[in-house]
This record gives sequence, C-alpha cells and structure tokens, in this order.
Amino acid sequence: MADSMKQFSLPRYDQLPDMGLYLEQTVKYANQLFAPLEYVEITGSMVRNYVKMGLIENPVKKQYYAQHIAYITAVTLLKQVVPLDQILTLFRRQKQVYSVPVAYDYFCMELENVLRYRFGLKDTIDDIGETSSIEKEMLRSAITAVSHTIFLNACLSRLADEDSESE
Repeated sequence: MADSMKQFSLPRYDQLPDMGLYLEQTVKYANQLFAPLEYVEITGSMVRNYVKMGLIENPVKKQYYAQHIAYITAVTLLKQVVPLDQILTLFRRQKQVYSVPVAYDYFCMELENVLRYRFGLKDTIDDIGETSSIEKEMLRSAITAVSHTIFLNACLSRLADEDSESE
C-alpha cells in the first residue's frame, strides 16, 4: 500500500499548466494527478458545479489555467471530508492571508507530508512553512482527515482484493 505514496507528489503552482486547457483536458490532467490515490476522481460536470458555486473562478474563454487547476485539486481532495460550502469558507479565509500560489504549494507539501506519515513511510509529521495561523491549522486538520480517508480506502481495497483471491 505504501509504495504508491512513496512516489506520490503533486506539481507545485509554477509547474501547473498555464497555457489554457479546455474542460476535458483539465479533467484528464487532474485525474492523472489523483490516480495514485485511487477512489479520487473528478468529472467535467463536477468542475462546472464548482464554478457555479464560486469555488473556482469562471474559465477564461472556456479555458482553465494554473489557478483554476490549483483550486480544482484542492476542492477534489477536500470534498472527501469537508462540505463544499465549508470549503468555500476555508478558501475565502485563506485568500485573506495567503496568495493562491503560496496556499496551493503549502496544500501540496502538507498533503504529501501527512500521507507519508499516515502510510507509515515516516515517523513524524513535519512542520511545514515558517508561519503559524488558524488558517494553516484548519487546512492541516482537513488534510489529515483526507489522508485518513485515503488510507481507509486503500485498506478496504486491499481487503477486498484478498477476499476475492481466497474465493
């Protein structure tokens, strides 16, 4: 189980495609990012709903850029454990304190940090970043919950595989 987490890494903000992807390309790109996590997937209709809800800004001439992809990534993972209206509140609060690139990069580093700990690849959860804030603590709590959900799904999948092999 831990093998897929050893290699798991999300691209940092400056590595996200910023040339404008159409919805289908954006969904395909995002799902490639989530593939190692299993059971995490997004669809075009989900992205359109997130835009309608204000979680993601409107695409520019039907194209999605780095900022859109950053939000899509965070929403897709956070919605596993946090209601969408509360994610919107979290995003609004984050925007007051951090720029999108800083918040997204922290999100990625913290997710990788907590997942590696949860899957037993490291003994402790590292402190990430130089500042301390309630926004940072809220995000870490949400990411910790996401990591537990991903771990539980991986365990259940493994048990189902073992059960089917023994039949």
